Amino acid sequence: MLVVKMASPNGGDDFESSLLSFEKLDRASPDLWPEQLPGVAEFAASCKNPITDSPPKWMAELENDDIDMLKELGSLTTANLMEKVKGLQNLAYQLGLEESREMTRGKFLNILERPKK
Repeated sequence: MLVVKMASPNGGDDFESSLLSFEKLDRASPDLWPEQLPGVAEFAASCKNPITDSPPKWMAELENDDIDMLKELGSLTTANLMEKVKGLQNLAYQLGLEESREMTRGKFLNILERPKK
C-alpha cells in the first residue's frame, strides 16, 4: 500500500515528510525480483574468451614498422590526427597530378600503344 500526502506550498518540514513513502516491498517474490534474466548467464558465458598470449588474427600479418605506426597514430591528439589526414590527402592529390602528367607524356611518346598484329 502506497501512502502519499500532498504538500502545502508554504510548509518546509511538512513538505519533506510528504515525500516519504510507506510502501512495503516484498523482495521474496521471484516474479518481482528475479535473480537473473533468462538466457543472460548462458550468453555471458559464451562471450567470455580465455586470455591468450597470441595476438589477434588481424595483428599477425603486421610488421614491427606497422605496429610502430599504429602506436604513433594512436598517441596523436585529434587536431594532430586531422593534420596528418590532411597531409595524406594532399600527398594523394599530388601523386594523382604527377601520374596524370606521366600518362599524358606516355601517350605523346606512344609508349602505351598496343603492338599491331
